[in-house]
Amino acid sequence: MTVSTSACRRSTLPPELSDKDYWALIESLSEPAGTFNLSDNLVSNEPGVAENVRKLSGSGGVYIGVGPEQNFSYIAELRPVMAFIVDIRRENRNLHLLYKALFTLSSDRADFVSRLFSRPRPAGLGSSSSAAELFTRFAGIAPSLELFNKNATLVRDLLLKQHGFPLSEADLAWIDRVFKAFYTDGPEIQFWGTSDTKALNPTYRQLMTAKDAFFQTRSFLASEDGFAFVKELQSKNMIIPVVGDFGGPSAIRRIGDYVRERGDAVHAFYGSNVGVYLTNKQTLAFCRSLAALPRSPNAWFIERDGVRLLSSKLAACPNAKDPA
Repeated sequence: MTVSTSACRRSTLPPELSDKDYWALIESLSEPAGTFNLSDNLVSNEPGVAENVRKLSGSGGVYIGVGPEQNFSYIAELRPVMAFIVDIRRENRNLHLLYKALFTLSSDRADFVSRLFSRPRPAGLGSSSSAAELFTRFAGIAPSLELFNKNATLVRDLLLKQHGFPLSEADLAWIDRVFKAFYTDGPEIQFWGTSDTKALNPTYRQLMTAKDAFFQTRSFLASEDGFAFVKELQSKNMIIPVVGDFGGPSAIRRIGDYVRERGDAVHAFYGSNVGVYLTNKQTLAFCRSLAALPRSPNAWFIERDGVRLLSSKLAACPNAKDPA
């Protein structure tokens, strides 16, 4: 369902959400959790993100994506008002809550990398440091158990006491496990826990420093400005992790309803390669959910290795009727 730009000007999307409303939105949009047996998927394995980002333009509206950290690079480029990250795994929701806490605790990119990997911050890093310099300087730094324990406590306190999120012991155990994996493997962490020996396995460092066709680095850690935008959106509770199946009955549609009711539109949908894991029935359900979204005329559909208009994606969908 395409939405005119005049409708978007009447948007009533909130400028920020209270902690209570943020959690209520997560709960109201989410479906029952499922599983993804290929990998724990703590880190993406998509080195083409930089080239995808280069091809994007526009700002405002709503972003919808899937998976772990690559979403931040798309958000940093597209500058949405609000973002939803939909994943079948509850574990991915918890991973994004860890990220939310780390963004909140970190003053800048170097501080963020220091906390994520439990490595002391090297001297001399600043706002003009490139992503390559950032990770080169951290490469020789050993992990600190003291720093890990300190930040693990800060993360728990922030999520449980400051935000008041009702996380279960299983949720907290997963967050601890994820944080320990980043501590143990450091910036060389890969598509973690994979059972597919043929899977691409770029390291976190490689993903953050990857260049596009014109040799530009475009990850969310490429510039202080991009990092600061994501950090601000996190501080406003405007990056919402949702548990939902792309081929499921309700999560994507509920997000669409939420956006439509507030007079705004989806400007970008990042689907990665989720489509290859869907059955024919699930693919049809996914396409119909996409067609039902309120979307801007030039909304993007971002895949693992390419970018096209969402209208082009819908045109290729089997038997997906656009309500518009």
